[in-house]
Amino acid sequence: MSLYFILLVSSVAVPFILSFDKKLQFWRQWKYLFPAIFTVAAVYIFFDVLLTKAGVWGFNPLYHSNILLFNLPIEEWLFFIVIPYASIFLHDAFVLYFPQIKLKNRVSKIITVALLIILVLLVLFNLDRIYTVYIYGTLIITLIIYLLSKSNIINQFYITFLLILIPFLIVNGVLTGSFIESEVVWYNNEENLGIRFFTIPVEDFAYGFSMIFLSLMLRDKLKTLF
Repeated sequence: MSLYFILLVSSVAVPFILSFDKKLQFWRQWKYLFPAIFTVAAVYIFFDVLLTKAGVWGFNPLYHSNILLFNLPIEEWLFFIVIPYASIFLHDAFVLYFPQIKLKNRVSKIITVALLIILVLLVLFNLDRIYTVYIYGTLIITLIIYLLSKSNIINQFYITFLLILIPFLIVNGVLTGSFIESEVVWYNNEENLGIRFFTIPVEDFAYGFSMIFLSLMLRDKLKTLF
């Protein structure tokens, strides 16, 4: 069993078991959640394949299985299912037990607009860095979609994302080389800002935010429609 696979199993084991908790009953969300996750995953995997081929990042064969699809290890495919699942579980659990902890609409809007301004400037001043443009461009699109949706879900997600960052720092830390001799996923620093939090490229925080939040918004949209 590869290190990458072990990290994924460790990330999803507890959320999956607690999905059947009598109070949360997260399993009831599956009919909306999995279509949302798979839809978002399809987009991210498409660009993952392209960026891997372009040498923006790659994978260390010492830490993943020999099963490859479009030059991506099978663990990378599973990443786009496991991480959103575990993260949205954490979000829903927090909202259930602490529904009163959320930002006011005005505060959330100020944060969102400020983020958009910063992200646009980062993209404009780093057009020669593929990973930076891709990730921050994706987050820009994500936040615009949110603003157009007229939803208030981000009021709580800004809070829960801080909670999600705890396992994120551990899992992504190991993936990028923390606590092990080499990294599971390597990055071409010419294509990013070259700023790292420990071993994690700073762009990865935006990557996680957009991937999880898009899945969460789509899940809630599907619930509304059906």
